[in-house]
Amino acid sequence: MKASDLFVKALEAEGVEYVFGIPGEENLDLLESLRTSSIRLILTRHEQAAGFMAATYGRLTGRAGVCLATLGPGATNFVTPAAYAQLGGMPMLMLTGQKPVKLSKQGHFQIVDVVDMMKPLTKYTRQIVSADNIPARVRESFRRAEEERPGAAHLELPEDIARDETDAILLPASYHRRPIADDKAIAHAAAAIREAKRPLLMIGAGANRKTCSKMLREFVDHTGIPFFTTQMGKGVIDEHHPLWLGNAALSDGDFVHRAIEQADCIVNCGHDVIEKPPFFMRRGLRTVIHVNFCSAEVDTVYFPQIEVVGDVANTVWQLKQSVAPQPHWDFAWFDTVRRHLEAHLARGADDARFPIHPVRLVADVRACMPDNGILCLDNGMYKLWFARYYRSRQPNTLLLDNALATMGAGLPSAIAAKIVHPQRKVVAVAGDGGFLMNSQELETAVRLGLDLTVLLLRDDAYGMIKWKQAHMQFPNFGMDMGNPDFVRYAQAYGAQGHRPGSTAEFAPLLAHCLDTPGMHLIDVPIDYSDNDRVLNHEIRELSRAI
Repeated sequence: MKASDLFVKALEAEGVEYVFGIPGEENLDLLESLRTSSIRLILTRHEQAAGFMAATYGRLTGRAGVCLATLGPGATNFVTPAAYAQLGGMPMLMLTGQKPVKLSKQGHFQIVDVVDMMKPLTKYTRQIVSADNIPARVRESFRRAEEERPGAAHLELPEDIARDETDAILLPASYHRRPIADDKAIAHAAAAIREAKRPLLMIGAGANRKTCSKMLREFVDHTGIPFFTTQMGKGVIDEHHPLWLGNAALSDGDFVHRAIEQADCIVNCGHDVIEKPPFFMRRGLRTVIHVNFCSAEVDTVYFPQIEVVGDVANTVWQLKQSVAPQPHWDFAWFDTVRRHLEAHLARGADDARFPIHPVRLVADVRACMPDNGILCLDNGMYKLWFARYYRSRQPNTLLLDNALATMGAGLPSAIAAKIVHPQRKVVAVAGDGGFLMNSQELETAVRLGLDLTVLLLRDDAYGMIKWKQAHMQFPNFGMDMGNPDFVRYAQAYGAQGHRPGSTAEFAPLLAHCLDTPGMHLIDVPIDYSDNDRVLNHEIRELSRAI
């Protein structure tokens, strides 16, 4: 069998459905093998976008998404998606080509050491130097990418190896189950929770990766312990739950931080230090229990006193069995915080100013989106508003990046989400800065016939950095820019472009786009003038006044 055929059969054996990317001449044997396989090639307009799509596929399915590029400039365009997947805990396999390794006739034309480049960005990277090694290399790359903590893997297939003949056979995946936590660790953690006066539950990214939602909801309902989430933990438990205390969207000073200050035991389920700290630990103030698939990575603000390492869902189930509501628990302060939070989150939801105010925007989007609809956020100022005000009702329905926090991922991620869940409503939310970094993928979405909406929030600037520049009392410099006519821009790709003329027009327009087949872009001017007043002053003043 030709090596490229064996490689593709190995991908099929791993359950690969799609390969996202742009082939080059060094991939032509592999491309021909893909042509006759069960795997669908999703041709993109940029390798970076292909990587974001593969990572999002992995995030939503738990199986490694696969992306393809040629050597040199194609491979270097995978650097940002590699970091995106690695920091975000998203299983992904990158495939790149290379010139012949047994006999080169072109010197060093286009050649960079891609394997060496990928080492600090991946869990596993190898050049395939023998066709006979393909089964082992493919199996190991998927195992590494998908096991906890998930991340990026990379394989380089040189063109002369791809056309070699081999009689190697595939290696099946071994049967395995994630290990469960030690009984003594469970008992130690359960005792700490029972003995606390004001225990609190925090839900992080790790609890959003596996099927932890049911167990965590049962734990909260059984114990009555209030909970809050990190940005990447949103939706694990319905945020309309009466024990929800908010999201750690801001670093400090929010309502949720008033609750954290009073907690004497915090159970961190799935916390990952890659995310911005949801709270700052100080010695002696409280007991912190680390519940995760992997042991804690200690740094200056995270040094848990108790670690329970093993399958998170099983750990939570065991804790539920071991912890009954205690008569000395006192949640009165948390109840007060929640009442004030609820009142504050409702403020501004009916603001009629135009350009639209962020609170009104989030409220209208939430009202239009079904419970299982998926929002894919790019990175910008709006991320803080959505993290704080958008109440997620199901896991992985607000996809934001609080790890690498890269711009340009919103539209590619939404394309992948729609491919994975074709029956669900999917909206990409992007600022004008991030959108134009991968806006060419509008053509990809149109070509694939996807029913997808892009919500483009236009402030004609790199808004988040402009806000921080002003907050640090620097003069406005280097952040303002011009933009194309986004309605006509979308139409040029074969999409439908829309622009509301008032805030009142926005929600009906979004509802129309969600219910109308095809690719839609809504150009919405947004007013960020309240960033500092609300996020820096009003929230802190109101939360301190509790």
